[in-house]
Amino acid sequence: MQFSNEEVMAMSNGLFFGAGNAQLPNSLMLMIDKINYISSTGGEFNKGILDAELFIKPDHWFFKCHFKGDPVMPGCLGVDALWQLLGVYLGWSGLQGKGRALGVGRVKFSGQIYPDAGSIEFKLHIKRVFTKPMPLGIADGVVIHNGNVIYEAKDLKVGLISG
Repeated sequence: MQFSNEEVMAMSNGLFFGAGNAQLPNSLMLMIDKINYISSTGGEFNKGILDAELFIKPDHWFFKCHFKGDPVMPGCLGVDALWQLLGVYLGWSGLQGKGRALGVGRVKFSGQIYPDAGSIEFKLHIKRVFTKPMPLGIADGVVIHNGNVIYEAKDLKVGLISG
């Protein structure tokens, strides 16, 4: 299954998974343009996988301030995109609540994203999903540019809170 940019925008506006449930950030913090593949099987742990993409535009807001004269995408935004995707996975799985990033075990940066990058790919490998005491997902993810892994994140955690 995949989700178009229009469907990703609906997730960003809180219209996709229902009121009070998982929602992507909107406007400047949305780090996903489309989801190319989502499945509850497959991936490194055979518990689910997501593949998504962000089209890099030279005029993205972060290039203007990070860093003056040396524009590069902040690595934390790539990690945030992986958290965003884990929240999508939980919502897509039918779990209820608002998504919140709860942590990450380890992060490694081995490359950079410049304004002329074109696009970057995100791959998320689901490790575990808990339904109680609150919905919680744990996954490993990577950010890929031109076929090379440039960011790695282990044990990303996202929970769904009620109310």
